[in-house]
Amino acid sequence: MQQAIPAGSRAGLRDISLPSNDVAVDPANKVARMVSENAVIIIARRGCCMCHVIKRLLQSLGVNPTVYDLHDDHEAAAVAGELSMKDAACSSNGGTVQFPAMFVGGKLLGGLERVMATHISGELAPMLKDAGALWL
Repeated sequence: MQQAIPAGSRAGLRDISLPSNDVAVDPANKVARMVSENAVIIIARRGCCMCHVIKRLLQSLGVNPTVYDLHDDHEAAAVAGELSMKDAACSSNGGTVQFPAMFVGGKLLGGLERVMATHISGELAPMLKDAGALWL
C-alpha cells in the first residue's frame, strides 16, 4: 500500500546540506565543487521564499535543480566570498554573491530578479538546454 506524502515535504527536490558532524569539510570549497559538477544549482539561505519561487519556476520548465541550503551567516559569508573570487560575473554585481544565487553550467546567472528577467525574455530555456539540464 502506498503512503501519503505530507504536505510540507519536499519530495522530488534534491536538497543538499552538510551533515552537522562534518566539521572537516569547508563549505565554500564544497559549494564551489558542486557548482562545477551540477548543471543547475541554487544556493540559498534555509527557508528563503525567493529560493522557493526559483525552484518552482525551474520545475515548471522540467528542470530538477540541486539546492544547497546555507545554515548560518558565517557559512553564507564563506560561500559568498569563495564564489565571488571564482566567478567573473560577480564583478558586475558589486563583487559579491547575493542569495539565492542560481548557477547554470557552472556560471552565476543571478538571483530571483535576474532569473525571472531571463525567463521572461525567453533566454532561460535555451540556457538550461545548453547546460544539459533541459532536454527539449
